[in-house]
Amino acid sequence: MNSRILKTLEFEQVKQKLFPYLTTAQGKEMLERLIPVADKLLIETWLEETKDALKVQRLRGGIPIPKIENIQPHMKRIEIGADLNGYELAQVTRVLTTTAEVRRFIEELKEAEIEFARLYHWEKQMTHLPELTRTLKQSIEEDGRVTDDASDLLRQVRQQIRRSEQSIRETLDGLIRGNNARYLSDAIITMRNERYVIPVKQEYRGIFGGVVHDQSASGQTLFVEPKQIVELNNRLRQQQIAEKNEITRILAELSTMLVPYRKEIIHNAYVIGQFDFMNSKARFAKEQKAIVPVIHSKNEVNFKQARHPLIPIEKVVANDILIGKDYQALVITGPNTGGKTITLKTLGLLQLMGQAGLPIPVDEESQMGIFSEIFADIGDEQSIEQNLSTFSSHMTNIVEILRKADNQSLVLFDELGAGTDPQEGAALAIAILDEMGARSSYVMATTHYPELKIYGYNRPKTINASMEFDVDTLSPTYHLLIGVPGRSNAFEISKRLGLDPQIIDSAKQIIDGESQDLNEMIADLENQRKMAETEYLELRQSLVEAQKLKEDLESAQRYFFEEREKELSKARKEANELVEKANEEAETIISDLRKMQLLGGQAKVKEHELIDAKSKLADLKQEEQLLKENKVLKKAKAAKKLKPGDEVMVLSYGQRGELLKKIGDASWQVQLGILKMTVAETDLQPLQAAPEPKQRVVTMRSS
Repeated sequence: MNSRILKTLEFEQVKQKLFPYLTTAQGKEMLERLIPVADKLLIETWLEETKDALKVQRLRGGIPIPKIENIQPHMKRIEIGADLNGYELAQVTRVLTTTAEVRRFIEELKEAEIEFARLYHWEKQMTHLPELTRTLKQSIEEDGRVTDDASDLLRQVRQQIRRSEQSIRETLDGLIRGNNARYLSDAIITMRNERYVIPVKQEYRGIFGGVVHDQSASGQTLFVEPKQIVELNNRLRQQQIAEKNEITRILAELSTMLVPYRKEIIHNAYVIGQFDFMNSKARFAKEQKAIVPVIHSKNEVNFKQARHPLIPIEKVVANDILIGKDYQALVITGPNTGGKTITLKTLGLLQLMGQAGLPIPVDEESQMGIFSEIFADIGDEQSIEQNLSTFSSHMTNIVEILRKADNQSLVLFDELGAGTDPQEGAALAIAILDEMGARSSYVMATTHYPELKIYGYNRPKTINASMEFDVDTLSPTYHLLIGVPGRSNAFEISKRLGLDPQIIDSAKQIIDGESQDLNEMIADLENQRKMAETEYLELRQSLVEAQKLKEDLESAQRYFFEEREKELSKARKEANELVEKANEEAETIISDLRKMQLLGGQAKVKEHELIDAKSKLADLKQEEQLLKENKVLKKAKAAKKLKPGDEVMVLSYGQRGELLKKIGDASWQVQLGILKMTVAETDLQPLQAAPEPKQRVVTMRSS
């Protein structure tokens, strides 16, 4: 993509909106290098990554990525055998810990069986180094400080240092209290030349003995190391040197441990940057209410409610922009200041964003094309830079565009033919548009020449458009009207501003009849469009309401059946519990009777009567699995009798319907009110099925 179009359409300014959302140096570098491309496979890959990012943002609030600085210089130093300092090792540690956290985060997404097109692809490229990560985390704090746990020797030395410091402070505390306080400028303990000292007044410099390390600017205060702590300070200094040497050894050892994994760590940082960049696109999409567009197979552009991303969201006017299906050239006519140039830039900029894999501020189901190049002739920046006239500036750009444009190019012309004699300018504009049409280029052009108002009516694959103007408020609405040429509102505006009607009538007589007829035709077209738009919006609203009613009804039906099943299950459970309880009581009674028999009581109870009584109690218990099997058998039996014209109950919806025809082996087309639906046979129950005759059970007993 040519660099000129990126500047003209302010693509870099769009990228700047993503920078605040980035937390890694690698992610920022990726954004800096981002430019639109024409490679379909690459664009599809980028858009899939953006789609994954939006999904993660919606479900989990984004991928957890902390602030990470650039570790490339650190890895290069390791490669040549240099040792890293604590802060540099802390940055490498952060890459490794983030790798572990991101992999754990993505594993949770996998366990939840959430599908992602590209997220899992990148996660597979990360190398988890648990032992190295654990060692670094144990040895280095986030601020780069080496921890006490880095080695046993370091822990011992630091314990000695703490004891020495405590001993020095206790000794000095004893010196600066009581009567000695009058010899001091201030009763504090401070440091000079890495040794503990106290501030002594100049005239008492010999009171404490020891070594003078510094004096105040006025010379009235000396910073003295009293003789009582000289040896303690010496011992502390030796311990501090030992600590420094051990830290140096530890840093060298840790740096050496990184060498075998240098490439893996660098690639981990790259993948983390990729996730960071994906996060930034998702957050930008949330801010802009942007979506991932669909790439149209035939290179058609259909932006629904497209918004310019650099205009504040509360001020921007959304427009539907279509090009490439019924027409490849869209010519916006009408006066200036109506938003023509912004509409032109919106189309070009959104295409650039889409071809860079960025989400674009349009409504769902919007479609984008893929253009090998996007050219634009907008504004007078070249005339200012090169001291050219407006016309020369435009024509220089147009000549360059004509030299390169083809059937895969999107060309944007702002005020085509402007800056010269109107008649000649209009003729040039028509000729240039014809040439673009001959090349099958995709074109959006703006112009205020009246000669181009009928251009879209007598050229193939071309349509006129205009920007709506509200004559009541005397201001543009910035809405794009495709299919309606722009017209002058001078007479109407003048009338509303109070110009004498006779003057307006005289003016109308001066312009030729053809122009007057054209303006009247445009006005009529605009009125028809408004009526059609009103009807469309009303129908759309009715459809939305009907759809919501349908969804509410289906939801209510589902709730009803779920609650009914819950109540039935509850009732069966309670009934079974009652039978179980009765059965247990019967067992107790039978047991007692048997005991009575064994004890030789008078009651004589026959064994078969006991078994018969127990069986009758057991039969009262409903077996849930048996009930389910019976329902399936009944449905299968009833389904065999189904035929077209039968009235049935659709169980999943709880609605009556009429069978129209059988579809396949296991489905029927059913008329439900005004709807025709395909329903599984197992979801149907005949409403007029003949009742099955009851079978009598005859019990015979032999005497």
